[in-house]
Amino acid sequence: MNTNEIEIDEQVFSMPRIGDKAPEFKAVTTQGEINFPSDYKGKWTILFSHPADFTPVCTSEFMMFAHLESKFKKANCNLIGLSIDGIYSHIAWLRTIKDKIKFKGMKNIEVKFPLIEDISMQVAKKYGMIQPGESKTQAVRAVFFIDPNGIVRAIIYYPLSLGRNFDEIFRALIAMQTSDKFNVATPADWNPGDDVIISPAGSCGVAEERMAGTDDLECEDWFFCTKKLDKDLVLKEVLKS
Repeated sequence: MNTNEIEIDEQVFSMPRIGDKAPEFKAVTTQGEINFPSDYKGKWTILFSHPADFTPVCTSEFMMFAHLESKFKKANCNLIGLSIDGIYSHIAWLRTIKDKIKFKGMKNIEVKFPLIEDISMQVAKKYGMIQPGESKTQAVRAVFFIDPNGIVRAIIYYPLSLGRNFDEIFRALIAMQTSDKFNVATPADWNPGDDVIISPAGSCGVAEERMAGTDDLECEDWFFCTKKLDKDLVLKEVLKS
């Protein structure tokens, strides 16, 4: 079996990889039916799964996503959740979150983004969200970053017991948008305002020129050159309301 394939009940599903077209699906959600990814063309999407409704870690995550939804929307990014539960369970759970749950100072949190009903597990299987070694009946905490052209750009997987880091999810989104907009790469722990990395020199001549020094580049060696990228410029380009 290929390393990107998962066998579930004797069926083999190929997991999407970075650079692949996002698998298509139609689904019923708490915000009506969606046709993915065509309904979201031109926008970034974070498609994420969680193990089950009425579970504490998932509740904390949904409150965080809902609390931060406007921040993601300013970055031209929609949120879509999924679990292997029915629509009525979803509705009851989201109402409970709004009416009863407090977490990190948050309360009366209303989840307005779609939560997919996936009792058949068809969407979860298409996206490799079922990891049999962890659970055959619950989705792990998968996060798929899908760009405006419907291409999978990044994937993060967490086990059932581990809540996600939302600063990192947002940082990764902004970093990828910055790379696209300015044709740069972002180094470890990058945040807007930090120096960015430019592509390694493609010829001896360019390498020599870089090491000779330029006004806007700082080179540690011919292959490792950075430049400043103004934080306000980054935020102006990627955080558009």
